[in-house]
Amino acid sequence: MLDLTRVLTEARIPELPNPYFGKVRDCYDLPDGTRILISSDRISAFDRILAAIPYKGQVLTQTAKFWFEATADICPNHVISYPDPNVVIGKRLTILPVEIVVRGYLAGTTGTSVLTLYKQGQRAMYGHTLPDGLRDNQALPAPIITPTSKAFDGGHDEPLTAEEIVSQGLLTQPQWDEVSSKALALFARGQKMAAERGLILVDTKYEFGTDEAGNILIADEIHTPDSSRYWLASGYEEAFAAGTRPPSFDKDVIRSWVAARCDPYADEIPEIPAEMIAKTAQVYIDAYEAITGQRFVPDTSGTTPLDRVRQNLQPYFG
Repeated sequence: MLDLTRVLTEARIPELPNPYFGKVRDCYDLPDGTRILISSDRISAFDRILAAIPYKGQVLTQTAKFWFEATADICPNHVISYPDPNVVIGKRLTILPVEIVVRGYLAGTTGTSVLTLYKQGQRAMYGHTLPDGLRDNQALPAPIITPTSKAFDGGHDEPLTAEEIVSQGLLTQPQWDEVSSKALALFARGQKMAAERGLILVDTKYEFGTDEAGNILIADEIHTPDSSRYWLASGYEEAFAAGTRPPSFDKDVIRSWVAARCDPYADEIPEIPAEMIAKTAQVYIDAYEAITGQRFVPDTSGTTPLDRVRQNLQPYFG
């Protein structure tokens, strides 16, 4: 039985310098140019925190670790070490101002997804032209990159083409060439390894940055259930034939529950039932085991997860 009381809601550690607290991660910049990234168990949607899901931070950190190690030959990454199951010590990078999304299927629900645009009648999008006659959730003729501008100050991401990225000075031509080729190679590796596990890697987003020498590295996380859409291969053909959504790791149970009960952008969020929290924790654990082929072992050392994280980060205290 999972101990659902072990939750890392936040990691505010006053002994560490230069804090930056994001929606899900609590980060600290060290004087030597490295960054401590602590994945909390917070779950974010509708531009706000909905709840904390036990073990979510460990699942995401360890899933990304699996993929960083499996793709290091394609693209170097920001990882220096893992002092704790929820923590990465990484190189501090200058993040490139373009969000790189790779899509292998006509899928998605957001306003910038290829399925949404396709159903509106668009065929030319993101610098690609898609053929007529594609159906919901059909494999694209080949995976494509659908880049968007990274929205700062609460703005909305805007679709971009490769030409616009270069002409607007967001990336140089050599940077775009490297980022796009590496993104497609990472996605191909991800799809191949997912298929071996009975999964379909549908789409994913990558965050690239440059180090002090200008080298391009991949940062953040890679091929996790939060940054990627996975379908279960065994149910895909039947769902596609029926025109229904293929089976997946349904992390959206909490999101759907909240949206059914209030306007999540304006109203106070109702208290989420414990069984919903437990169900979501299990979805993340199931996803980890399916994606990596490894059994999930929760780290239950320390009085609380925060005590454990503090203990493991003591060498970095100023």
